[in-house]
Amino acid sequence: MNSRVYLDWNATTPLRPEVRAAMLAAMDVHGNPSSVHAEGRAAKALIERARAQVAQALGAEGADIVFTSGATEAAALACGGRALVCADVEHEAVSVWCDAGLTVDGRGTVFVPEPGRSALQLANSETGVMQVLPKGLAVSDLTQAFGKVPFAFDWLGCGMGLVSAHKLGGPKGIGALVLRRGLDFLPQLRGGGQEMGRRAGTENLMGLAGFGAAAEAAARDLADGVWDRVAQLRNILETALSGGENQTISVGKGFARLPNTLCVVTPGWKGETQVMQMDLAGFAVSAGSACSSGKVRASRVLRATGFDEVAAASAIRISLGPDTTEEQVLRFADVWRAARARHVSRAA
Repeated sequence: MNSRVYLDWNATTPLRPEVRAAMLAAMDVHGNPSSVHAEGRAAKALIERARAQVAQALGAEGADIVFTSGATEAAALACGGRALVCADVEHEAVSVWCDAGLTVDGRGTVFVPEPGRSALQLANSETGVMQVLPKGLAVSDLTQAFGKVPFAFDWLGCGMGLVSAHKLGGPKGIGALVLRRGLDFLPQLRGGGQEMGRRAGTENLMGLAGFGAAAEAAARDLADGVWDRVAQLRNILETALSGGENQTISVGKGFARLPNTLCVVTPGWKGETQVMQMDLAGFAVSAGSACSSGKVRASRVLRATGFDEVAAASAIRISLGPDTTEEQVLRFADVWRAARARHVSRAA
């Protein structure tokens, strides 16, 4: 029996059983989707079914869905070659393409004076803090919010959105760029007419089948109130970790956050040290965005929010999922508090 507890759902999620089944079934669809014969048409039908599933789950029936290798590629397509600005709280897949021009307050709220030339995430992967997207926004990273909080792309008012399958129980290596109909971008991969001529290359049938199944299942979970239960667990854990000597700060507490995300700062107790201690104790947590892990540095997200260098280097992110139990979060709280007590004792 595996006694480890996985509390890093914002980094990636376990593969859903229905996703695995869809991907296995797609292995038997051997036609090329660009071929006109029956085998090719069957493969093409699988892609269009996945497109419809993703569009429905996103509330994007009035938009175009362009499948990509993930949200990082979608960000490059949406932001590359455009004069966009963003804040330092954006994921690096977006910020690398933008100028840093937007300011952030102590709550993590980003001010967007010119939406039409700005990129703004709907939810932050490290803190869980949610943003109110202004109408006319150019690009929004929807990756962490998709499947966890209710929204409809058609109502958001932004031009383009980024999503990824592996954040909602789907496979890694597949995502999508969502575009308000009538908008376009400069393709980066040329040489074929796939994806409406916007992204060349034979499609990843297994990944797309998994993405569609994951999106459909995620929408069902959201409608069934699964994430409301997760939010209750997050609140239980937040209460269990608060207080005590060297008081821990819960980032974003009291403001709109993802239902599963808890970012805690214990100034002077390095985040990477906490991650290693918890890993040895059987718990998987992180010190920030998974794409930045392994880099020993203060969180630029927390620095942008107003934390000093020491505090910003002393954060961990705990992210829960539908499979997380109350027993697991309370057990984590006990182990983490004991480790904090040892840290405080050594620092005294």
